[in-house]
Amino acid sequence: MNWYWIDRFTVFESGKRAKAVKAITRAEGHLRSHFPYHALAPASLIIEGLAQTAGLTVNEATHFQKKVVLGKIPSLKFYQTEIVPGDVLTYEAVLEYINPEGSSALVSVHRGDELIAEGKLFFAHLGADFAQQEQFAEGDLEDLVRAYGMYEVGVDAEGNPLVDPATKRA
Repeated sequence: MNWYWIDRFTVFESGKRAKAVKAITRAEGHLRSHFPYHALAPASLIIEGLAQTAGLTVNEATHFQKKVVLGKIPSLKFYQTEIVPGDVLTYEAVLEYINPEGSSALVSVHRGDELIAEGKLFFAHLGADFAQQEQFAEGDLEDLVRAYGMYEVGVDAEGNPLVDPATKRA
């Protein structure tokens, strides 16, 4: 994953839902070149933030055993696209289902109380043909969710705090 389009999880319920935040800053290189005199966050990167929030929720629910990729965006409606430096976005993903072949999540993004976009994302769980292909270098995915604070705010299905797998190995 080259684009980190969430900063931190604020809510994480294993197998159910997650909320993450992203602060839009002028320091991000793509904003300087998108519109040099009127920096806007591209809608495609808002979608990426939704996909990362939902995709990491699916990954954790499958105990990081599936290779999860965004497969389809069956519906996504933007109500506002003027996202500028200084805005803080809140992404929310609610898992609809997870099965061996794929998963679905209802997603939304807000700026404060303002609904920016909402819709549905489908994720494919790659099969055996892709088993030998690396998506992440060893440990990178676990380090990423740790940096995003998943284990600090996350709870399992019974409401117990999520346990960082690294602490189980120690």
